[in-house]
Amino acid sequence: MKSAYHPAGPVMDIGIAAQDRADIAAGLSRLLADSFTLYMMTHNFHWNVKGPMFNSLHQMFMVQYTEQWNALDVIAERIRALGHPAPGTFAEFARLTSIEAPEGVPAARDMIRLLVAAQEATARTARGLYPVVDEANDQPSADLLTQRLEVHEKTAWMLRSLLEE
Repeated sequence: MKSAYHPAGPVMDIGIAAQDRADIAAGLSRLLADSFTLYMMTHNFHWNVKGPMFNSLHQMFMVQYTEQWNALDVIAERIRALGHPAPGTFAEFARLTSIEAPEGVPAARDMIRLLVAAQEATARTARGLYPVVDEANDQPSADLLTQRLEVHEKTAWMLRSLLEE
């Protein structure tokens, strides 16, 4: 079967309707914005944490921000594979994110609380996209969402455990 061609270039036909691809890309853009905001927050806390938990939190935050950094590319490339541009500016991320980044340098326990909330917010963003992805029969995006949910839920649990007495 020959691919359709348009004067502006080949027409995309991956078996997902154009409007569904646009809706999924919009949802993934929100996930990318949350993920980038979470990455920046975690990296900031890695640099600025202090107190008796310094060493363990400094190391834990490094593992977490490194994982987040690697996820950014995966999410952005899925948006591109769906035929849409990925957001990539602070202004776009600020407009799209559901996470409110703190001002200043919180105390270590507050950093943990803020990261729990940010991990959970990112999980909610990912989970909220499932109905659109399922309806469009978009297995690669569903797989990406499943992987991200596993990471965010596990990380939130691990951070939350640090706050228990």
